[in-house]
Amino acid sequence: MSIEQRKLDHVRYALELNPSLHNGFSDLRFVHRALPDFDLADVTLATTLGGLSLSSPLLINAMTGGAGETEEINRNLAIAAKRTGLAMAVGSQRAALKDPSLVRTYAVVREVNPDGVVIGNLGAGATLEDAQRAVDMLGANFLQLHLNAAQELTMPEGDRSFRGILESIQEVVEGLSVPVIVKEVGNGMSTETFRKLADAGVRIVDVAGMGGTNFVSIENRRRTGLRFTELEREWGQTTAVSLLEAQPHVFQFDLIGSGGVQTALDAAKCLALGAKAVGVAGAILRPMMEYGVDTAVEIIEHWQEELRVIFTLQACRCVKELRERPLIVRGETAEWARLRGIDLERIARRGL
Repeated sequence: MSIEQRKLDHVRYALELNPSLHNGFSDLRFVHRALPDFDLADVTLATTLGGLSLSSPLLINAMTGGAGETEEINRNLAIAAKRTGLAMAVGSQRAALKDPSLVRTYAVVREVNPDGVVIGNLGAGATLEDAQRAVDMLGANFLQLHLNAAQELTMPEGDRSFRGILESIQEVVEGLSVPVIVKEVGNGMSTETFRKLADAGVRIVDVAGMGGTNFVSIENRRRTGLRFTELEREWGQTTAVSLLEAQPHVFQFDLIGSGGVQTALDAAKCLALGAKAVGVAGAILRPMMEYGVDTAVEIIEHWQEELRVIFTLQACRCVKELRERPLIVRGETAEWARLRGIDLERIARRGL
């Protein structure tokens, strides 16, 4: 099967599959502040990522590219990003590195949004030369290197060798012209992974936890034989758990929370657990595909307004202050955290 056909399969199944309700966010609760002492207009959503200023912590995360039909999807996503001031990542550019005729399916993002923040994307085993080609293709401000071992191992034509990936990441981090984001694709991160990435010099990590687009599920639907059903249901850490796993390293990284972010409240919970930005994919793509770009823009603008309301109800004027507010962790997420030695009382008593 061609890479182009695989890209189309990924988009089709991502749209057909419903996001999981098991993302861990329902286990997180804010402590209401009844006496905010400033105006809604005083709230700013501005943040920084890798030293670059962003007007909003929301970003349109990696979704597609690499097939003729995906050009229009990326064009419309780029229009939405431009109109709302959001950063935007493209899907893996490997297809365009192999077939230059597919470059247009990615480059359209920069054409539509010449002054916006654009994020390139390749697999974590990419060479420094290919990484720089991917950046140059878009005039990208960042490059995502995605970790997708679970997807590759369940993909009929996927990779089976992962030796040397950390060394490849380190080489790209040290030699690339723009900051590198290391990103999972839906199975989350652990403290052990954060430690290895920190040692390799990585400074921006997207946890991309369970609960959103499930690539194991997508690959299962592409299989003609037996499926990895249990891996689809259970494998990985939720986004909430992944951000808790990051707590011992929270000051070493600029964190991005993504994976199953379906509401502005989910996004706020990511920010409260230390994320500097929040990636959203399916929650924008699905309504955009059904109702058009204007609907996607309306949703993004509503989320941004709702974030300002949440900040006000937490007596926070900015993203940094939200990370200093108490957050109550309950249920299965709390059980996981306690067994892993994560101090939930400290998080629950912040600011007291």
